[in-house]
Amino acid sequence: MPDFRLELKARKAGHWPVAGADEAGRGPLAGPVVAAAVILDPKRIPEGLNDSKQLSAQKREELFVQILATATVSIASSSSTRIDETDIRKASLDAMRRAICGLAVPASYVLTDGLDVPVGLDCPGQAVVKGDARSVSIAAASIVAKVTRDRMMARAHLVFPEYGFAAHVGYGTAQHRSGIEKHGPCSLHRMSFRPLRKDGVVEELNGEMLEE
Repeated sequence: MPDFRLELKARKAGHWPVAGADEAGRGPLAGPVVAAAVILDPKRIPEGLNDSKQLSAQKREELFVQILATATVSIASSSSTRIDETDIRKASLDAMRRAICGLAVPASYVLTDGLDVPVGLDCPGQAVVKGDARSVSIAAASIVAKVTRDRMMARAHLVFPEYGFAAHVGYGTAQHRSGIEKHGPCSLHRMSFRPLRKDGVVEELNGEMLEE
């Protein structure tokens, strides 16, 4: 289970407050990638924080409410258009940067999930591999990003019900691919991702990304 040790280490080094940042939605064929930044109150850390992928949808929703009630939170996203214009890595890092910079209380240090710290921040940071399983701040950010994105895709379902976005939130399930084959892509689809990409070039995604 994630803990608060990385945050306390940064605090001991003179950095406070410490924000955790993560994103959701790198792997889907449709919809935005959503990033969140969270500064937890050490005295009011919600119980049960963990990598969002390890939690049920109901538990994520419960923790989402608790995080917003007790922590400083900022959310940003990059659209499918932005993803197609750049690439998924750049779009994800840009959303993360904007989420961090949007915090009402500026962070003195940032812990990010994965291999990269976004450029253009006003504070130093540390990339933490599998950070959502190591840091409660990153875990909280992963929950906020995941719940926010799922809600966005549920709203998208109301506009484009033919694709079943409410069920698969944009991932390449059989239902989703069938909808694309029958109706063609819509404005939310990432045309740089296969099977939508016409030149046959495969978007580079590793297993961890696809599981988000």
